[in-house]
Amino acid sequence: MHDLRAIRDNPEAFDRGLARRGLAPLSPSILELDQRRRAAQTAFQEMQARRNEASRLIGQYKKDGKDAQPLLDEVAALKERLPATEEEEKRLGAELDAILAGIPNLPADDVPDGKDEHDNVEVRRVGTPAAVPAPKQHFELGEALGLMQFDAAAKLSGARFTVLRGQLARLERAIGDFMLDTHTREFGYEEVSPPLLVKDEAAYGTAQLPKFAEDLFQTTNGYWLIPTAEVPLTNLVADSILDADELPLRLTARTPCFRSEAGSAGRDTRGMIRQHQFYKVELVSITRPDQSQAEHERMTAAAETILTRLGLPFRTVTLCTGDMGFAAQKTYDIEVWLPGQDAYREISSCSNCGDFQARRMKARFRAKGDKATQAVHTLNGSGVAVGRCLIAVMENYQQADGSILIPDVLKPYMNGLERISRNG
Repeated sequence: MHDLRAIRDNPEAFDRGLARRGLAPLSPSILELDQRRRAAQTAFQEMQARRNEASRLIGQYKKDGKDAQPLLDEVAALKERLPATEEEEKRLGAELDAILAGIPNLPADDVPDGKDEHDNVEVRRVGTPAAVPAPKQHFELGEALGLMQFDAAAKLSGARFTVLRGQLARLERAIGDFMLDTHTREFGYEEVSPPLLVKDEAAYGTAQLPKFAEDLFQTTNGYWLIPTAEVPLTNLVADSILDADELPLRLTARTPCFRSEAGSAGRDTRGMIRQHQFYKVELVSITRPDQSQAEHERMTAAAETILTRLGLPFRTVTLCTGDMGFAAQKTYDIEVWLPGQDAYREISSCSNCGDFQARRMKARFRAKGDKATQAVHTLNGSGVAVGRCLIAVMENYQQADGSILIPDVLKPYMNGLERISRNG
């Protein structure tokens, strides 16, 4: 949500930010609607004040023997007009809020301009892809091992679901455990086990609603299945005033995530790349405004550490204005190398949202000795997507006989298992 005062103070800067997102100027229509809302609010307050004053004078007139009928008529007229004026103010306010809720965050100054992923800028590349003779994709490996079953999942749930069995199921669990241990022990994140179903307010607070409702699953009684643990973790500070000394607050969770994948027809239809249900380790930070840029770099480094220790080649890119998510003001995507696809594919997005989500959630902090409060800054990132990490391990550690070696850092989580094989 955008700060109306900032738009009033500098509408040109607001429209420049929208233009970088490829959007037309909106400040004239927003400010005109805001002016009408404030005029209705002023009129309502003035009528209330006049009604109270006239009511007071009626008693005085009667006490002094004066004719109070004109004042009685005025109070009656004001009483009749007040509800309509109040309703007008509320209607205009709701219309203004709806417009603001549909406007994306403005890009940070150092975000590259561009239209799509082709204009993203590579920041660094870590690791060299190993030469894998005739590399197979993860679904070919998993099906040959008999441990990745798409037909069984389709019978249960339809397309874009997977059944993992035996050592592949254990490997997925090991990857998630390794991530959580690393983030909590080394990077100071607090592990949280949050609800997987949330109310409208929570999905609105992190900007999944109203714009992206079609990308979510909703229960028959109105709850939303979380598309990422970002939603419950970030909303833990909704409607709160934090002490500045509490910040930064760092939270992590491994949860199932649920996405309808609306608009993804024909994309990644085979395998586990794009699923309706998948596991992800999420990182969320709540900071003061002056901390968020450094925290963004720190969070991205934490996610990169996972891939480095797994020995997975990756590259980190800064998303351009045309490829950036709705709530982000700056995003780093981490893309892992997949030999089976001969391509880098996204495995983590780390975003600084500034105060955009905080204003929607009414999440604030107060510095010591200050009476006024400020909006916190929120950040979120995958630390990383567990399913895609499983894919990357399978493809990068595949052997000519179809077996999969276990990365050294995962062996303790696999009870010392060295490799996954058909007969193992």
